[in-house]
Amino acid sequence: MNPPDIIESRGLVFKYTRYDDANDQTVDFTALRDIDVNIERGEFISIVGHNGSGKSTLAKHMNALLLPTSGTIWVGGFDTSETDNTWRVRQTAGMVFQNPDNQIIATIVEEDIAFGPENLGIEPSLIRERVDWALGAVRMDGHQRSTPHTLSGGQKQRIAIAGVLAMKPDCIVLDEPTAMLDPLGRKEVLETVAQLNRDEGITIILITHFMEEAAKAGRVIVMEDGKIAMDGPPGQVFSNVGRMREIGLDVPQATELAYYLRENGVNIRGDILEMDEMADEICTLLR
Repeated sequence: MNPPDIIESRGLVFKYTRYDDANDQTVDFTALRDIDVNIERGEFISIVGHNGSGKSTLAKHMNALLLPTSGTIWVGGFDTSETDNTWRVRQTAGMVFQNPDNQIIATIVEEDIAFGPENLGIEPSLIRERVDWALGAVRMDGHQRSTPHTLSGGQKQRIAIAGVLAMKPDCIVLDEPTAMLDPLGRKEVLETVAQLNRDEGITIILITHFMEEAAKAGRVIVMEDGKIAMDGPPGQVFSNVGRMREIGLDVPQATELAYYLRENGVNIRGDILEMDEMADEICTLLR
């Protein structure tokens, strides 16, 4: 039986060296500070934080792209700092990056998606099945012979996700996958990852700076200065508007409106996340 936690870290610290122009010297910078986190299989988690908060650094540890300076992170039960585990870690947790053009390497869609399974040594007949299944899972059926450069940004990102899916990971880590997309592309990608979590049971870890996207997850982790500042259900996290502002983050528009109404004496819930929910609540109050 698989352990409940697909990702676990204890005392995770990551430091890197950077150049300090003001003092004309190199200095150590601590990007992650004693991170303790448990992520269960099948969760849909969003991680938010301003630039430099450590959210992308944490994401890269989940795929062994970065290794801890101290402390430990286990992915699928494998200690990422042990080099013999690197391949298993990356099979467990696939990574999708911000720019799909940097992840798509082939000139034909089906060849790009087949690249990962081929490197895993999968039988050719099974690769064909995986390619078709992965395209269906991201709702890109019929695009097997398409050329990536003819696709929209949202479609390209879904192809990048399909390329990870074809390797059958238990978890997908998406590092700001919608940052370069228009609203339609963002909607396509977010619906796709939500569907993969709901229908396929794949653990989703979404790094984003769009609070409305983060609110779609079942759990939100807020990063600040290399630490976890808040961790909980979206309604609980975002209703703490004052703390989010201290950290330098916005909240969903509906949550902010609920906050202002409450500040002005309106007896309305503070954990509202969407405008439709806000409209229903106001209609109830008016009755």
